[in-house]
Amino acid sequence: MPKSYDPTGVEQRWYQTWEEQGCFKPSGLSAANAYCIMIPPPNVTGSLHMGHAFQDTIMDALIRYNRMQGHNTLWQCGTDHAGIATQMVVERQLEAEGKSRHDLGRDAFIERVWEWKASSGNTITKQLRRMGASCDWSRERFTMDDGLSEAVKEVFVRLYEEDLIYRGKRLVNWDPVLHTAVSDLEVISEEEQGHMWHMRYPMVEGDGFLVVATTRPETMLGDSAVAVHPEDARYQHLIGKQVVLPLTGRTIPVIGDDYVDPEFGSGCVKITPAHDFNDYEVGKRHNLPQMSIFTVDACINEDAPARYRGMDRYEARKRIVEDLQEAGLLEKIVDHKLMVPRGDRTKAVIEPLLTDQWFVTTAPLAAEAIKVVEEGRIKFVPENWSKTYFEWMRNIQDWCISRQIWWGHRIPAWYGPDGQVFVCRTQEEASQKASQHYGKPVALTQDNDVLDTWFSSALWTFSTLGWPEKSQELASFHPTNVLVTGFDIIFFWVARMIMMGLKFTDEVPFHTVYVHGLVRDGEGHKMSKSKGNVLDPLDLIDGISLEDLVAKRTRDMMQPHLAKKIEKQTRKEFPDGIAAAGTDALRFTLASLATQGRDIKFDLGRMEGYRNFCNKLWNASRFVLMNAEGQDCGLERVDLPLSVTDQWIVSKFQRTARDVTQDIENYRFSDAANTLYQFLWGSYCDWYLEMVKTTLYDENAAEAAKAAVRHTMVGVLEASLRLLHPLMPFITEELWQKLAPLAGKPAGSIMLAPWPEADEGRILDQIESEIDWVQRFTSTIRGIRSEMDIPPSKKIQVLVRGDDSAVARLRRHVSTVTALAKLEGWAVLQDEAPQGCATGVLEDMQLYIPMKGLIDVAAESARLQKSLDKLDADWQQVTRKLSNENFIAKANPEVVAKERDKANELMEKKRAVQEALTRIQAMA
Repeated sequence: MPKSYDPTGVEQRWYQTWEEQGCFKPSGLSAANAYCIMIPPPNVTGSLHMGHAFQDTIMDALIRYNRMQGHNTLWQCGTDHAGIATQMVVERQLEAEGKSRHDLGRDAFIERVWEWKASSGNTITKQLRRMGASCDWSRERFTMDDGLSEAVKEVFVRLYEEDLIYRGKRLVNWDPVLHTAVSDLEVISEEEQGHMWHMRYPMVEGDGFLVVATTRPETMLGDSAVAVHPEDARYQHLIGKQVVLPLTGRTIPVIGDDYVDPEFGSGCVKITPAHDFNDYEVGKRHNLPQMSIFTVDACINEDAPARYRGMDRYEARKRIVEDLQEAGLLEKIVDHKLMVPRGDRTKAVIEPLLTDQWFVTTAPLAAEAIKVVEEGRIKFVPENWSKTYFEWMRNIQDWCISRQIWWGHRIPAWYGPDGQVFVCRTQEEASQKASQHYGKPVALTQDNDVLDTWFSSALWTFSTLGWPEKSQELASFHPTNVLVTGFDIIFFWVARMIMMGLKFTDEVPFHTVYVHGLVRDGEGHKMSKSKGNVLDPLDLIDGISLEDLVAKRTRDMMQPHLAKKIEKQTRKEFPDGIAAAGTDALRFTLASLATQGRDIKFDLGRMEGYRNFCNKLWNASRFVLMNAEGQDCGLERVDLPLSVTDQWIVSKFQRTARDVTQDIENYRFSDAANTLYQFLWGSYCDWYLEMVKTTLYDENAAEAAKAAVRHTMVGVLEASLRLLHPLMPFITEELWQKLAPLAGKPAGSIMLAPWPEADEGRILDQIESEIDWVQRFTSTIRGIRSEMDIPPSKKIQVLVRGDDSAVARLRRHVSTVTALAKLEGWAVLQDEAPQGCATGVLEDMQLYIPMKGLIDVAAESARLQKSLDKLDADWQQVTRKLSNENFIAKANPEVVAKERDKANELMEKKRAVQEALTRIQAMA
C-alpha cells in the first residue's frame, strides 16, 4: 500500500466496478424485505450543488445501510424535465443563432429540446456518481419518458372524469417575460425600496373624498370598490355609497369587509380583484366585477382609458401619477419598503393576472392526505414539520396545473368547432367522442398548454414503478420507505405526492419524510451565486486553485458590479484555494453536520480534518496488514486467549455498532458519524494499536497471544469498515478488500457484506472502566510531558500516591502503562514527595514526576498556578450553588449530593496542586 491515501484513482475505479457488477440493483423482486427510496428528481438542466450533495449523502447512507442489512434495496433515480428552465436553455441557444422558438414552430422546437437533453441533459447524473450515489442506474427514469407520460395522461383523465380537474378564469402568478403562469416556488419575494401613493377618490354625493394608499397606482384603472372595516366609525355611514374612480369616469361602491386593517394608513383600501390575490378573495365575497387591465406583456389593454392603452405598466404608472397630480387627486407620496415578487429565472416583477387555466380541486384530496399523517401512517422527521404540513393542507387552494409554454406534458384536451372540450387519453379517442357528440367527424384542436412540472413529479413514487400497469416492481417497492427532502418543497412536492399516491394506489407513497435543512456557508449565510459564496461539491472533492475559484465565483454571480468585493472575500477566505479532499471526506463532513431539521454551516476546516481521518484509517490499515499478512490471525484457533486490551476494544466496538445502528435507524446521522470517528480515531488507532505493539514486538510473547492480537485488530477493523461504509464508501471498499481475507470473509464487495450486529454480551463495562483509567493515567503523564516540553522519547520516572485499589490497578496494567507513557520505572510514594516534581491528579491517585534536570521551574510554577486558579474558580462556583437555599430546597436530592461530591473532589485537587506548587516554588 502507498504511504498516503489518494482518493482520485480509488473512487473512480470502484464506482465503475460497482456499476459494472450490478451492485446497485435490487437483489430480486421480493416484497417481503423490500426497501425503496425515490430520489427527488433533479432538474435535467441542473448541476450538482451543496444541497444535492447533502441530501444524496443521507439517501445513499440509508440505501447502503439497508442493502447491508439484507434488504431487497432499490434507490430509484431519474431527472425532471423542468419545463420552464429547460425551455429557457434552448431558447437562449436559438437567440444566439438569431432565432426564436416561433421561427421553428412547436414540433421542431420540441425536437430541438430532445436533442439538447440527449447531448447535455445528463450532467447532474454523472456528478451524482462522483458523490458515490448507489442508485440503480439501469432503472433511470425521466418525467417525459413514454411510460411516465402515459401515467400523467391517465391521472389527468381520471381526475377530470371525477370533476376534480376543471378549466376556469382565476388569478395566477404571471411572468410577463415568459408569458406563462408560474408556481409560488418560482417566485422570489425580496424587500425593495418603493413608494406609497395616497390618492383621493371623490364621493359621488357631496364634496368629500376617500383617501386610499397603494404601492401600484397603475392598477387603480381596474378598481372595483373601496373597502373599509365594517366597524370603523369613521366610515360606517359611507358603506353602500359610491365614489368616482379617478381618470376613468367609472363609479365604484364603498364596501365593508373584515380584511381591512383600520389602523393601517387611512383605513380605506382600493379593491382590484383582477390584480391582487387578497382583493380577488374580497371581490368573490362581494360579487365584484373582475376587470383585468393588463395584457400578457404587462401593458395596459383595451379595457382601460384610451390614453393609457399600449403603455408598459411602469410607463403607465408615471403618466397616471402625473394625471392625478394635475387633477388635484394626489394627496402625497411617501417612501415605503415593500416585498416585490420576481420570477426566479427572468427576474421580472410577477403580475397577478386573471387568465383561463386548468385547476385541480384539491380539498377532497387534501382531506385524505391530512388523515394519514394524523393517524401516523406517514411520519415527519423531525416531527415538528408535520405542523407546517397541516397548516398548508388545511388552508389549501385549488392547484393551477397549466403552463403557457411548449416543453412539457401537453394537456390531453381537444376543442371542437364550438369550443366543446373533449378530455381523452389519445387524439383518436377524442375524435371518436367528438364524432358521437356532433354526429359527424369534425376537426379538433388540442389545448396549447402543458402541465405544471410538479404534476408529473407528484406521481413519481408510482409512475416510475410501472403504474398504471400492475407491475411486479410496483407490488414489491410501493409504498416506498422514506422520502428525503428539503422543507421548501413540503407543500409543492411532498403533499402532492401524498394526495396523488392515496388517490391512485390507495396507499401512502412513503412511510417517513425526513426533512433536512439548508447547507449554508461558514458564516451561516445562504449560499447563492449573487452573493458569490457558493461552494461546488466537485471543487471540494477534486480541489481548485484560488485563481480558478475567483474566476468561477465572479463569472457565475448575478451582480457583476460586486465582482471586486467577491474576489476580495474569496482571496481572504481561501488564500491557497481549496485542496482536494475526496468524496469520502466531503460525505463524512455532511453526515457529521446532519443534525435533524437544522440548517448546517459548512465547515471547510472540518472537511480537512476528515481528509486526515481518511489518512489515519489508511495508515492504521497499513500497520495492521504489515503485522498480519502471512501471519497466524487465529482463524483456525478455537479458543483464543484475549487479553484485557483485546476484550476492551471488542467491547468498545460492540457498543459502537449498537449505537451507530440505532442512530441510523433514527436518522441521527451526525451522532452516527461522530461515534464512528471517536471510536476509530480515538479508541482503535490512538490507543488500541499502540497498546498491542507491546505484544506484537515482544520476542518472548506466546504465539497464541500474538495470534489473539492479530485476530482482534483485523476483526475489529474489518467490521468497523463495514460500519463506516454507508458514510465513506470508497476508502472502506479499498481497505476492506485487503483486510477481508485475513478476517476469513468471502470475496465480493463490502457493500454486499452483512451489516455488523452488536453482541450485547461482549460489552464489558468493568473492562472498559479499567482501560479508561489506563488512558487517563497515560494522558496525564503525556500532558505533563507536553507542558514541560519533555521529549516524547525521553523515559521518565513516576511516583504515585493512592489507595490500595488504585495501586493494584496500576500493577495490573503496568506493562501497558510503561510502554504508553514511556516510563523507565515507577514507585509508590510512602513519604512526602521530593522537591521539584511535576504533578498530575487522577480521581484516585496523585502522580509525581521528578523534574530535576528536566524542568523549567518558572514555567512549571506558572502552569500549576493557572491550574490552581481554574480549580478555585470551579470550586467557588459549586460552593455558591450549594449556599443557595433555593437550590437546596428545590433541586433533586441526588443532584445536590452530586454537587457536594464535586465540591469535595475539587477541594482535594486544589490541596494537591497547592502542595505541588509549594514544592516547585521551593526549588527557585
